[in-house]
Amino acid sequence: MTNENKINVLIDGRNFTVVGNGSEEYVQNLASYVDGKIKEMTSKNNKLSASMAATLAALNITDEFYRTSIELKSLKNESKAPMEEYDTLVSKLDEAKTTIEELEKKCNIYKDELLDTKRENERLNKKVEKHNQALLMKEKELQDSQNMIKKLQDKIFDNQIELIEIKKELEEALKSYDNERNIFSKEEA
Repeated sequence: MTNENKINVLIDGRNFTVVGNGSEEYVQNLASYVDGKIKEMTSKNNKLSASMAATLAALNITDEFYRTSIELKSLKNESKAPMEEYDTLVSKLDEAKTTIEELEKKCNIYKDELLDTKRENERLNKKVEKHNQALLMKEKELQDSQNMIKKLQDKIFDNQIELIEIKKELEEALKSYDNERNIFSKEEA
């Protein structure tokens, strides 16, 4: 058994009983659409008979149907290419995902290497800082040593001058002593 519904509709002021398996709402919408088209024809030309208005409405509805069918075929044809390319696109998408995963792995490796490099850089910077501090201490020690050497050189110089002066005094004292000795020797003679 088929589930056919009997639905009463009003088209162009006349009652019709439509038998079909569509819902009542659907059939009422169809009848309303046809009724609207017939009214559209009679509003454009009030001299048309009911059958002529119905025929022209049917012609206009058929035109809409035909254009819609052509558009549907065109859309189906347009949709075929993407649907046929679907498998290729899925394959390319899978390849792209694989490439992305590989790049992410490489990126993670590079991130790890970068972190290791940063740690090594920090370690080397600390080592350089220690060496710089040691260098500063050695430079200070060197400066202190140079200052001490300068002081000692100045002291040696002062001592040498003092030694020269003492030698001169000694020589003068020896000359004086020799002179006095010579004077005593001459007096004895």
